[in-house]
Amino acid sequence: MGLDCATFNYILHNGFARRWDHSTIPRGDTNPHGRPRLGRRSLDAAGALGLIYHHLTSAMPDTALQQIFALIPTTVARYRAFALVILRDTLRELPEAQVIWWESVEECEEDSLLITRRHSLLYGAIGSIDGLNLLTAESDDPELENATYNGWLHGHYTSCVLVFSPREVVSSTPQVAGTTPKLLALSTTSCRTRPPPGYFLIADTAFPRGASHIAGRIQAPMKSNQQLPLDAAERETQLARNRQLVSYRQTAEWGMRHFRAGYGRLRLPLDISDTQGRADLLEVCIRSTNLRTERVGINEIQTVYMRAWQEAEDEDIWADFENVVFGEIRRRDRVARFHRVDMNT
Repeated sequence: MGLDCATFNYILHNGFARRWDHSTIPRGDTNPHGRPRLGRRSLDAAGALGLIYHHLTSAMPDTALQQIFALIPTTVARYRAFALVILRDTLRELPEAQVIWWESVEECEEDSLLITRRHSLLYGAIGSIDGLNLLTAESDDPELENATYNGWLHGHYTSCVLVFSPREVVSSTPQVAGTTPKLLALSTTSCRTRPPPGYFLIADTAFPRGASHIAGRIQAPMKSNQQLPLDAAERETQLARNRQLVSYRQTAEWGMRHFRAGYGRLRLPLDISDTQGRADLLEVCIRSTNLRTERVGINEIQTVYMRAWQEAEDEDIWADFENVVFGEIRRRDRVARFHRVDMNT
């Protein structure tokens, strides 16, 4: 997930080691309130923290963890569950790992100004929002099985909503605003808390935004079949704002990449029978993402997107951009066909 040694030690020495050394590992044949016997444990606090992050950031089976840490299967399972809870409680106390929502109009105004520095027509925008579907094991309970089934994706998923703010500005280029968005809230918060009047989040065209109680609070680019005003000046203004909506909407993609790429565990089906375990897993991943954003500050565009684009089949677009005709750019654009554009401008 990109944690450096300093951040690893920061977590270790700011709560994780203390909890590991002073808590009894849950077992059915021991006193849960007894005194921990550190000399009998196979891993110290640093080893336990390494174990849980190895588990979270990869899709490796427990057999691989057994080989890496020289542990037997039951010890790996027990340490992994225990370390996850300790890491969750530790991250809850670290200021850089907080999952927050805008608490005042002043905070909304600060984030809106950050956005309008690059997108002058988006005054009132305070962040981007997107949905996240995580593969989930099928349940034996018919009602739960039906509730988790996604007909569009033809599978069972746990769905949540993630919100990203523009505060973590890392760099900028002439073409793209280079931000590493900070994860703000899960759906359990964002669905109950709406932006103040006059402020809104930016989503894609598939995101629900038509309900009366959220009218105007979530905005999206125009669809390809949407009608434009007949007046030329008004039409150009609307198209200009639409282009900026499309541009800023990309921050949600950067944020999702920033979140999902670091946790291989999220690519495996979640345990449908362990509600608390799923909640702890998601919370730890989200808080760890915020911590990484604050303390490591890896630039998403330079390290992932710009390099990937330049090394892909469209490298000539970047190397000889000024000589490429518009039709060729549009032919290679796999996204623009879903948005409203005016071919006469």
